[in-house]
Amino acid sequence: MYGKQPAQTQSSDGKNPNRVSGGLRAQGVDRFTFEGEDGSTQEIPTQRYVQSLEDQLRKQRAAIDVLDRKLTRQDTAIQGLMSYRKN
Repeated sequence: MYGKQPAQTQSSDGKNPNRVSGGLRAQGVDRFTFEGEDGSTQEIPTQRYVQSLEDQLRKQRAAIDVLDRKLTRQDTAIQGLMSYRKN
């Protein structure tokens, strides 16, 4: 009751990962810029931006898997028709 509430994570199930990462870039929160003591600068992507890219990759891999299964079914059907035609 009086303790610290755990941080609630946002569910991105219904969100388009392309729009999420694009929105982060548009807001300018996709990376941190660090300056070293010698004057050099490094740009490091934020954890949220990397997470959005991982979500994008996961969604694309799932789509590729579905298309690969469909392609395998089509190849099987074509082979069946080719063998039927030869007979």
